[in-house]
Amino acid sequence: MIGLARHWREIPQRYRYEAARCDKCSAVYFPPRLVCSKCRGREFTKTVLPQTGKVETFTVIRVAPTGFTDEAPYAVAVVKLDDSIRVMAQVVDCEVEKLAIGDRVRLEFRKVQQDGEAGAICYGYKFVPEA
Repeated sequence: MIGLARHWREIPQRYRYEAARCDKCSAVYFPPRLVCSKCRGREFTKTVLPQTGKVETFTVIRVAPTGFTDEAPYAVAVVKLDDSIRVMAQVVDCEVEKLAIGDRVRLEFRKVQQDGEAGAICYGYKFVPEA
């Protein structure tokens, strides 16, 4: 479960799909980091990630952890965003049995979880099949 403090710190990345591009070597990091692992550069430019991509691999969660049991079975995929990096997230609005490697998907802003009945609602990104 994402803690509330962590959730609020990650809002720019989660809401605007912001990544960091190293000014020295052009490596892209999501979430952003302070030091480039390729060239040790410390200067980055914010870049918005493409919102479409292709499923490279996935798994179906049939026995879900606490807080996600009502969603099982659900798929979690690693998606190579168009001309960019790989991102892992839940795939929704599809039959998990029909999901396949190579499927085109797009990022959408969705509810991720709720902290109890009266708790804070955390939002983030999920993938949905492209129409």
